[in-house]
Amino acid sequence: MTTGRLLGLWTSLVLAMPVAAEDIPAPLFIEGYTGQVSYAPGEELTLHVSTSEELFAASITRLGSEPNMVWDEEDLPGGTRDIPEDASSHGCRWPVSVTLPIPADWKSGYYRVVLRTGDRGEKFVRRASRSARATCFFVLREAPDIEDPAPILLQLATNTYNAYNNWGGFSLYAYHSRGGNAGHRVSFHRPPASQFERWEKVFVEWAEREGIPLAYAANSDLEFHKEVLENRRLVLSVGHDEYWSAPMRDHLRAFIDAGGNAAFFSGNTCCWQVRSEDEGSALTCWKQNFQLDPVFAARESYATLSTLWSHHLVGRPENELTGVGFLWGGYHRSHGQVMDGDGAFTAHRPDHWIFEGTNLKRGESFGAEHTVVGYECDGCELEWFEGIPYPTGRDGTPENFTILATSPARWHPDDCQWYDRWVNGREGHAVFGVYERGGTVVTTGTTDWAHGLRGDDEVVEGITRNVIRKLSAAK
Repeated sequence: MTTGRLLGLWTSLVLAMPVAAEDIPAPLFIEGYTGQVSYAPGEELTLHVSTSEELFAASITRLGSEPNMVWDEEDLPGGTRDIPEDASSHGCRWPVSVTLPIPADWKSGYYRVVLRTGDRGEKFVRRASRSARATCFFVLREAPDIEDPAPILLQLATNTYNAYNNWGGFSLYAYHSRGGNAGHRVSFHRPPASQFERWEKVFVEWAEREGIPLAYAANSDLEFHKEVLENRRLVLSVGHDEYWSAPMRDHLRAFIDAGGNAAFFSGNTCCWQVRSEDEGSALTCWKQNFQLDPVFAARESYATLSTLWSHHLVGRPENELTGVGFLWGGYHRSHGQVMDGDGAFTAHRPDHWIFEGTNLKRGESFGAEHTVVGYECDGCELEWFEGIPYPTGRDGTPENFTILATSPARWHPDDCQWYDRWVNGREGHAVFGVYERGGTVVTTGTTDWAHGLRGDDEVVEGITRNVIRKLSAAK
């Protein structure tokens, strides 16, 4: 056999040899969470990270009208962490990977943490560079001793973020939980899923471009750090602010009763009652399965029953706080409901101060181009006189609530038929209105109001400016 033939045979044998198992790259991953949902300057931020690699990098950026990276480090110690079976409900219990004292000059806001790692494949095969990236977040409150506190507080819907997070297998929703079974407790101590960029980020960017001074807080700060309400004139809710605890609601109610103002540029707001557990590290909400809630089983008081705030057993409809509620609202261009809707409000009282400068006329619509009425909407029971809507007050809406604009909305049958006092065939509305009780409360009754700000809708911008200008002004 010639040398050439021997070399060819050897080459064929080598090429036919299978790749050794040790030459196949292991999965590359990184994920993590912060030790708390919110912090104040001077406190220690902790990062809890699990990664396939020995080292990772992390950066922290404040999101606003202009992203501002405030911290970036490489060669941080990594390592793979175990995932407990009950991680969705009781957290990951991962050790601290990074501890960072928060500098006093970091501005209140929403901070995105980016975690990064990578490798170059294996020694002999599959040597392409690989990278992995994950994000988590925290909210930075103003320092309690700040000399000039912002007159406006934007409390972010962080409870809603957690309710929809199915990391570990379970959220508060059956449709994307393991086995189609909804969880009833969700932990903040796991890699998060944020909804900030869908709604609130749009509002924040617009407000900061407008020069509107904002302080920021998480939902839970209304419960555990009620001092965030001190020295404020206006509290804001934006987007999808669905899950509220009783202390959150009580503290905001007291703020309004004492003369503070609130504006709900949001929908589906304060729909479900939750209970905070383990010092705020987790939320419990049994929702439609309220009969399984230990509060129900105790048969003593249903005040903290973790189901709809407007459930007759709880007897505290969200209308009493916001002026409107989801039982009399529903979906618009979502969940198969009102899919032919134009996403617009119809103005009913254009002479009201909220519409000043918009040049709207009675019966004229606004917001269609950017579908400011969309996804989930809140309303109230209406009666009409000479083509103008008035609240009946039977659903908890304050008697002095003024309806400024409406748009049709409807519940999906799968969402309402469980409720034993649901009236089949009910048609609802997104209701935009205002009432007075100590302070002034404005509600837009739709999750998607901020879409009009993103689209530079002149009417939506004008209304938003009017509300913020009047309600944040010194008295």
